[in-house]
Amino acid sequence: MTQQTAQLSAPAAANPVLRVPPAAPADAAAYFAAALAFHTDVSDVAAALDGAGHPGFVVVDTRSTQAWDQGHIPGAVRLPTGQIPQLAAAFLDPGTPVVVHCWGPGCNGATRAALALAGLGFQVKEMLGGMEYWIREGFAYETADGPARRDADPLTAPAGADDCGC
Repeated sequence: MTQQTAQLSAPAAANPVLRVPPAAPADAAAYFAAALAFHTDVSDVAAALDGAGHPGFVVVDTRSTQAWDQGHIPGAVRLPTGQIPQLAAAFLDPGTPVVVHCWGPGCNGATRAALALAGLGFQVKEMLGGMEYWIREGFAYETADGPARRDADPLTAPAGADDCGC
């Protein structure tokens, strides 16, 4: 055993990160591929919405009227999570994928909405970060008083760059 191998294996049992070993590469690839089928992020949604033509999906804001009035993504459809079973067919085309979001990463409303929509036969992805990160990354939004935009938070988006490079 080389010194480097000994250094890596000795603290592994005490290391909380490696206490449970990483998955095999093939298992990790399958997991991360599946995660991308279920999730997207605000930067990718913004880029798709800014592109030419229809982005190929509809953004659904699952929050209350009060939250919507505070700020929402231009062009989004407001469909609160609790009303999805009754209203989804009236507001959404079952042939168009749906990207749902709620307030932010501390809220599971978008996850509940995605489950409800999938149960109704819609293709759905959850937008990670929600409205909080949409605003924090400096993307334009609409309020009850009109359009708004904040400077990007340098902890969520690189200052002066169009994207983070990931």
